[in-house]
Amino acid sequence: MKKKITLIVLAILLVALLVGPLLVPVPPLSGLRPAKELADADSQFIRLNNLDVHIKTRGQGEPVFVLMHGFGASLYSWNKVMDRLGEVGTVIAFDRPAFGLTERPMSWQGENPYSPDAQMNLVVAILDHYGVKRAILVGNSAGGTLAMETALKFPERVSALVLVDPAVYNGGGAPAWIRPLFNTPQLRHLGPLFARQLQSSGEEFLRSAWHDPTQLSAEQQALYQKPLQVENWDRALWEMTLASRSSNLVARLDQFKLPILVITGDDDRIVPTEESVRLGGALPGARLVVIPAAGHVPHEEQPDAFMEAVLAFLPDVK
Repeated sequence: MKKKITLIVLAILLVALLVGPLLVPVPPLSGLRPAKELADADSQFIRLNNLDVHIKTRGQGEPVFVLMHGFGASLYSWNKVMDRLGEVGTVIAFDRPAFGLTERPMSWQGENPYSPDAQMNLVVAILDHYGVKRAILVGNSAGGTLAMETALKFPERVSALVLVDPAVYNGGGAPAWIRPLFNTPQLRHLGPLFARQLQSSGEEFLRSAWHDPTQLSAEQQALYQKPLQVENWDRALWEMTLASRSSNLVARLDQFKLPILVITGDDDRIVPTEESVRLGGALPGARLVVIPAAGHVPHEEQPDAFMEAVLAFLPDVK
């Protein structure tokens, strides 16, 4: 009898675990708008790889810089350096899928647009659209990881890398052991609720990215919040989480054969400064610049020092 009761209790618990999450309501967010309604006067929406990609450009001629933002950010992260980079060449900044004002599809045929491979292919599609043979990829945080992977996959299209606090040693999303759980019906149902935590934790995360968050203006905070007004932002962010995988870049560092500049703030608490210093020493022939009084986004917090580092690096680029 005791054994029978135990089995019944276990069965009830199992049903609760399997069915309970599916009963949690996931109401749609209110007040969301189409991305193009939030565009700026200099916004471009280019149809590439079945996506309307939000892009801004500056300058002309060579070198060509492609700017790739990090997690939770958008091309607005580069506002303080785009014009200045445009004085020495062409600048192309774009919103990665699941971020900014780039389209967030909820269904697709073929390649998952949120996957790392699709994002690498999108970089090349952008180069092709603008008739660029080779470019300097400038990536911050997860954008730095993507820039590195793109350079390995398409070495003939990348002339150099500028890696700004890149997420390499602890990058790649959730641990491999937990990823199979993400695709269960239960977590696929609850996923948007997890993504919505960015609304409440986003401001704290942004402040932790700065050495001195008191210098973070209300305008800059609003720019980070703007993409959270776009239709399906929460569901797209969860789709990107489902599509994530480990980059395994640490095992491939000796494969990089191009000029590389690693830039880090001296007070990065998101990708610890010592990790970028370590990366600068591990990448063959890389330059390392540690910017004082800066956190995870030195191009936002110390744009003068950032530009000084990039301009000093350009003579290394063939």
